[in-house]
Amino acid sequence: MNTAVQPLDVTAIRRDFPLLSRVLNGKPVIYLDSAVSGQMPLPVIERMTKYEREEHTNVHRGVSTLSQEATDHFEAAREKVRSFIGAGSIKEIIWTRGTTEAINLVAQTFGRMHVQAGDEILLSAMEHHANIVPWQMLAQEKGATLKVIPITDDGELILESLDELITERTKLLAVTHVSNVLGTVNPVKEIIARAHAKGVPVLVDGAQAVPHLKVDVQDLDADFYVFSGHKLSGPTGIGALYGKLAHLEAMPPWHGGGNMIRSVTWEKTTYMAAPGKFEAGTPPIAAAIGLGAALDYLTNLGLDRIAAQEHDLLVYATERLERIPGLRILGKARDKASVISFVVEGIHPHDMGSLLDGEGVVIRAGHHCAQPLMARYNVPATTRASFAYFNTREDIDVLVSAVEKAIELFK
Repeated sequence: MNTAVQPLDVTAIRRDFPLLSRVLNGKPVIYLDSAVSGQMPLPVIERMTKYEREEHTNVHRGVSTLSQEATDHFEAAREKVRSFIGAGSIKEIIWTRGTTEAINLVAQTFGRMHVQAGDEILLSAMEHHANIVPWQMLAQEKGATLKVIPITDDGELILESLDELITERTKLLAVTHVSNVLGTVNPVKEIIARAHAKGVPVLVDGAQAVPHLKVDVQDLDADFYVFSGHKLSGPTGIGALYGKLAHLEAMPPWHGGGNMIRSVTWEKTTYMAAPGKFEAGTPPIAAAIGLGAALDYLTNLGLDRIAAQEHDLLVYATERLERIPGLRILGKARDKASVISFVVEGIHPHDMGSLLDGEGVVIRAGHHCAQPLMARYNVPATTRASFAYFNTREDIDVLVSAVEKAIELFK
C-alpha cells in the first residue's frame, strides 16, 4: 500500500455499511460491485432519514421556516458538489437524475445548437452506452456522423489519432474519464487541451472517476463534466452536470414547468438564469441532501487515502487473478482505477456470476452497457469485480477462491 498517506481504518469504516454484515446464500456478503453502485454509509442514510422525518417540504417556493430550511440544505448540497469538483460557481452546477440525464441534457441543448448536417461528434471506443446513444440520436436527427478514438489491446486510447480525427467538422468531443469496464484512467486534461487547440468543446463522463480521483474541472478546463451520486456512496436518482457558465447561459431550457421560470403569460414565458432554468419541477431534495452527506463522508476520509487503499486492492487482485490458468483480464492500462474485468476460458460470464453469487460474492456479469467495447475485444460479456475503500484483501481472497471453485465445477 502507498505509505505516503495514512492508511484508512477499514475495520471501522465497514461498520458504517450494514449490507456488509448480511449473509447471502449462507455466506457473508462480499460486495465487489461498486462500479455499478456504491454502498451508502450510515451517515448518508441517517441524513436523508432526518430530512424525511423532520424537514420534509418543498424548496424555493415558500416563506415558511420549513421551506426556507429545506432550501438552505438543498443549496448547501449544491455548494458541496461545486467544492468537490472545483467548479467556480454554484451557478455552474445543475441537478440531474444522474450521468445519463446530464449527457442527454447537453446533447439536446448545446448539441442541437451546434451540430448540423455533415458535422462530426467524436467519442472513444470505451464509452458507456450513456455516452453513445444520446450522441447517436442527435447525429441521426441532424445528419451528423459519429467518429471513434481507437484503443490499444491494453485498453489505452491511441491519442496520436486525434490529429486526424479532429477536423473542422468536429463540433464536440465526449469522453469517459475512467472506463467502467477496463478501469482505464484517460488523460482527459491532455485530450481537452488538444481538442480546445482546434476549437472543439469537450464533455467528460466522470461517473467512474469521482469515486476514485480528485477532480478539478477548472484545472481540466472541461466544458462539461457529469457524474452520478450512486457511484460515490450517495443515493440513486441524483447526479450533477457541471457546465462552463458561458455555455449554460447560451443553452435553452430542456424541460419546461414550475421552478424554472421568472414569469408566464399565455403569450410568453421568461426563464430563470442557470442553474434554475434547467431544473423544472420539484427536485429530488432528499437525494441531493444525501449526496451532499456522501461528499462530506468521502472528504472526511480523504480521497488520497481512498485512492491508496483501492490501488493496493487493485494490485493485489490483479496479481492473484492472473495466476489462475485460463483467466484473462481485459484492460491493462498503465493508469487504472480499481476495476477488473475478466473472462475465463470455457465459462460464460453469466455462469461465472451465478456461481460467484452462490459463494456470497457480488459482482457484475454482462456487457456493462458497453457493447461496442465488448465487440472490440471479441467477447459477448465479462465478469467484473470493482473495489471500494471498504473492501479488504480478504474479500479478494474469497473472490479468487470462488473463481477457482467455479473453474473446478466446469472441468
